[in-house]
Amino acid sequence: MAAAHPRTPSPRLAARRRWIAAALAFGVIGVARAGDLVPIRIPGAVPASVADMPPLVPIVRTPPLPIVATPPAPVTIRTIPVAPVAVQRPILALPLPPLPAPAPPIAPPLPIAVAPQVAPQVAPPAPQVAVAPPVAPPPVAPPVVPPAAPLPPAAAPAPPPSGKPTDAVLIASFNIQVFGEAKLAKPQVVDVLTRVVRRFDVVAVQEVRAKSDSVVPTFVNAINADGSRYQYVVGPRLGRTVSKEQYTFIYDSTRIEIDPSSVATLPNPGDKLHRPPLRARFRVRTNPPEAGFSFWLVDIHTDPDEVPQEVDALADAFVSMRSVIPDEDDVILLGDLNAGPPQFGRIKQIPGIGWAVSGTTTNTRRSKTYDNLIFDRTATTEYTGRWGVLDLQETFGLPLDKALEISDHNPVWAAFSPWETQRIAGR
Repeated sequence: MAAAHPRTPSPRLAARRRWIAAALAFGVIGVARAGDLVPIRIPGAVPASVADMPPLVPIVRTPPLPIVATPPAPVTIRTIPVAPVAVQRPILALPLPPLPAPAPPIAPPLPIAVAPQVAPQVAPPAPQVAVAPPVAPPPVAPPVVPPAAPLPPAAAPAPPPSGKPTDAVLIASFNIQVFGEAKLAKPQVVDVLTRVVRRFDVVAVQEVRAKSDSVVPTFVNAINADGSRYQYVVGPRLGRTVSKEQYTFIYDSTRIEIDPSSVATLPNPGDKLHRPPLRARFRVRTNPPEAGFSFWLVDIHTDPDEVPQEVDALADAFVSMRSVIPDEDDVILLGDLNAGPPQFGRIKQIPGIGWAVSGTTTNTRRSKTYDNLIFDRTATTEYTGRWGVLDLQETFGLPLDKALEISDHNPVWAAFSPWETQRIAGR
């Protein structure tokens, strides 16, 4: 019997099988249609060839069941009223700062009596000046004498006056070192100071250094405790630092009178002086009044660190003072210059200039010449030639330490005729 040959598939079936084999190889099976033969794939089995594939099983497509749409059940929505919740914000209980106490009412500022600076040839308004009422001196007839020639300075200082002479007025300068409340609180110091002032007719004081305005009035009251009748004029506080100083004139109102309108601080062009001088015009009380010696006093305390510059500036101040009032040529510049005659600079170049203190010391330690009285000898012919330094140690029997409690300066003084000599001579 002859061997049986396998049945040769039709070309269509062979092509389908190849397609199915390719789909199986790639894991892709197309969408079958009804009546198609589809191979059944066994998971995990991989056919070796198309011949090993199982026979195709026809797929019978079941018609889809009709879908009956059921209407949705009505939903009832209930609204539940919610009670409002009162949300209270937390309040921070912080302590409030105490209210400030009401400020006390502000008192109006007290008026300050300051002598304004004025240009020369104009009489400035005066600061507050305590002027004693005029006291009529005993009638004294002016001496009939020829005009006196200028006297040279005495070769040596005269002894300190024990009392005021009747034939002269004594003009002094005294730097009462740091004169303020602390010094007034020492009775032994005040006692010596009052005894010093009572020896002179006019005292130009430097270095009043106090916050209170009562220092000078209190001191003058102590001077007058014995029945004297001294008065004073005090200038404004001056200085470029917080440490301010005042000048003051203290004068015996029974022998000397003052022109209140003449009191002023000198102009200070270029700000060359730390403490510009205080000026005032005085006249000796005589009968007749117009015969009395009248004069300008210019009180000065130079800065110890700028002595040459300030001394030169004082030369200009001295010259300008001689033209303030046409009929007054007696100008006496006095005070603590922190310089002796060798350091007077341009002052010595003024024609006719002279000074009282020479050849001696003026400080309490007896080592320096700082204080003086400077004037034109050709104009101020009333100068008698008598001058002196009141030594605190020798005059009051004080050791050096006690004398330094009074001041580091001794008072200096000069004597002048009470009569206006040039007017007597008709000049």
